[in-house]
Amino acid sequence: MTDLLQLKAILASVVYSVLGIIILVISFYIIEKITPENVWKEIIQHKNMAVAIMGAAYILAIAIIIASAIH
Repeated sequence: MTDLLQLKAILASVVYSVLGIIILVISFYIIEKITPENVWKEIIQHKNMAVAIMGAAYILAIAIIIASAIH
């Protein structure tokens, strides 16, 4: 019985993790589309540190929201 409960808990963790990652990627894609410049291009080609910090802050903020919603 305990093994079944542990398996269900592990499966739930994996499902919620995958769901959280999918939501994070979709939300970043939406932000990428509504911003005037291509965020990835600005970070990689133009070495724009401000855009990199903004992108990192956005990803952290969305990840915190997803984590608290799942928890």
